[in-house]
Amino acid sequence: MTITRRRWLGAAALLPLARPAPAQSWQALLRSARGQTVYFDAWAGSEHINAYLQWAAAELERTRGLRLEHVKIADTAEAVQRIRAEKAAARAEGSIDMVWINGENFLHLKREALLFGPFAETLPSYAYVDTVGKPTTRTDFSEPVDGMEAPWGMAQLTFYADRRRVPQPPLSAAELLAWTRANAGRFSYPKPPQFHGTTFLKQLLLELAPERAPLRAPVTDAAFASTSAPLWAYLEQLHPRLWRDGRQFPPNNVVLRQMLADGELAIGLTFNPNEAANEIAAGRLPKSVYGYQHRGGTIGNTHFLAIPFNARAKAGAQVAIDFLLSPRAQARKADIAEWGDPTVLDIERLPAAERALFAATRVAGSVLQPAPALPEPHASWVEPLEREWTRRYGV
Repeated sequence: MTITRRRWLGAAALLPLARPAPAQSWQALLRSARGQTVYFDAWAGSEHINAYLQWAAAELERTRGLRLEHVKIADTAEAVQRIRAEKAAARAEGSIDMVWINGENFLHLKREALLFGPFAETLPSYAYVDTVGKPTTRTDFSEPVDGMEAPWGMAQLTFYADRRRVPQPPLSAAELLAWTRANAGRFSYPKPPQFHGTTFLKQLLLELAPERAPLRAPVTDAAFASTSAPLWAYLEQLHPRLWRDGRQFPPNNVVLRQMLADGELAIGLTFNPNEAANEIAAGRLPKSVYGYQHRGGTIGNTHFLAIPFNARAKAGAQVAIDFLLSPRAQARKADIAEWGDPTVLDIERLPAAERALFAATRVAGSVLQPAPALPEPHASWVEPLEREWTRRYGV
């Protein structure tokens, strides 16, 4: 079920996998969750995602007797500000029970003690999370998760292009710069601080930095100045060759994708490796479009589900998150026809019947050659990066 408005209601991957909660206590949690309504604040900018959450809500009501209400938001920062305001007002029962989150938003909530937990690794479905092959399921933008949020899906920066116009894609920052010299005006990126635009900046930062170690630690003025210098030098060369000479930028990824579909741009970018395939299946991109990643790797991370410290329906939120982590829900989410969001589970460890749920064939738009996922810089780098970009290019 979905709503757009609500009433204001009065580290490491090598650690042993946590055991789920004992059966007796989980059964007690299931009983407590029955009849609860879980208000889930989640980005609502995708029809696929909204439809998936409607399906999940119906399944939770049918199998667990609880209601999941999708509270549609445009930016997770909205939820963070609301939780802060409720803490300041000493509201014991908040208006948010679950939130879709990662990165600097998680960092703020964790450091300000605004989250319930740890809870994630006690969920029964957590037993199949791939904490070894996908270490970002336990670190969020280099910040240890510590069980305060549960991994929900994987993401990795992916470029896509039309083979008729880009038969050989540029597979590094250097090759992209060379490509724009020969194809001026055919590339751009969303304007930071829009998420995809900031992610593109972080990708360049990782590729161009003289060393990456400072990016894994909290930012300092000295580290930012030395590590980001190659990025600004690169952008000074890139921007004059962008769409509209780099004086204007698409406002978001949806507009960027439409510009490629219309032939105005030749290369797009996304944080979902399956987005091009999704758009081809929906008839919004031609079948000649393909996905690709830079050969040295592209930024990858995990997105998570968390529970605010003052959630009214803590039991219901845990039960809902456990369901969203289940093989059945994860397989549906990974299906190109439903969402195409890569799973956090270790498919090879699943029982045969559940492993079969993930069987898929290669489809048009798939990434040609998957590249390694590069860990995100520490979340504290985001704000100064966006601030400096805006100072230089935001007007």
